[in-house]
Amino acid sequence: MGICLGIDTSNYRTSCALYDTADGRIISERQLLPVKQGERGLRQSDAVFHHTKQLPVLMEKLFAQSKELSCCGYSYAPREAEGSYMPCFLVGENVCRSVAAANGINVYRTSHQKGHVLAALYSCGKLGLLDNDEPFLAFHVSGGTTDMLLCRRDKEKVVSLTETGCSSDLKAGQCIDRLAVRLGLPFPGGEELEKLALKSGRTFKIRPSVKGMDCSLSGVENKCMQMLDKGESPEDTAKFCLDYIYETIAAMTAAGLREYGDMPVIYAGGVMADKLIADRLKKRFDAYFATPELSGDNAVGVALYAALKGQIE
Repeated sequence: MGICLGIDTSNYRTSCALYDTADGRIISERQLLPVKQGERGLRQSDAVFHHTKQLPVLMEKLFAQSKELSCCGYSYAPREAEGSYMPCFLVGENVCRSVAAANGINVYRTSHQKGHVLAALYSCGKLGLLDNDEPFLAFHVSGGTTDMLLCRRDKEKVVSLTETGCSSDLKAGQCIDRLAVRLGLPFPGGEELEKLALKSGRTFKIRPSVKGMDCSLSGVENKCMQMLDKGESPEDTAKFCLDYIYETIAAMTAAGLREYGDMPVIYAGGVMADKLIADRLKKRFDAYFATPELSGDNAVGVALYAALKGQIE
């Protein structure tokens, strides 16, 4: 088919990627949005501004060598759900549609979440799951979502994602980032919080708040803040936070497998790059993970979607 462009302009990363359908190679460029020290995120107006500045620079790097595109794609919303919308996605949409118009090629749109699932499938060598009608579970765990999805091949949508479990309040990435900011770590704080947790020798007996296949994570934030207020070390508090999130994801996974039967489980999203969480999940389940580079916000899955959608048409 040729070379497919993908663009993703979500919180908190600008990214673009090229996928070559001839040999499966990926070229990608990505850059975090700047967040001031001590702040826990960005207003959407600021995110739009930073994407607008960063995307042309990344595109120039991506196309340093001449590339003849066959199609392109962009993420238009966080999830394929009514009311799922963030203005920052308009930056990627505008650039992608302009590229398509200039090159006379087809343009496809998908959700940021579906891009994550496809990037994880590509990264762990499991795109073959889309070649049959057998379902699989996928988790998208980040600052904006803690979702468990039942996934199936779909001739029109490439892959259908049906939410079967989610967090009713805080998301896993929010818990991590809020604790990191409290500890004076940079935002997003997952990588630095993991480094702290690795220095702790504590073990914790944790009972996650999971009802059915849904979870609640507001309690872990409150507990972590109480630990710090009582003089607990940052290392132990970080370890408790990550242990709690692991136990929550594990309990949701077990509930999903009880409900739908044994099947592969794909874990995607920035939180799933944490080895303290990922390594333990691998020991318990038939689990597959994106590489750390493809766990966070990225356009690789969006480029893959454009390629797969183009092949369907």
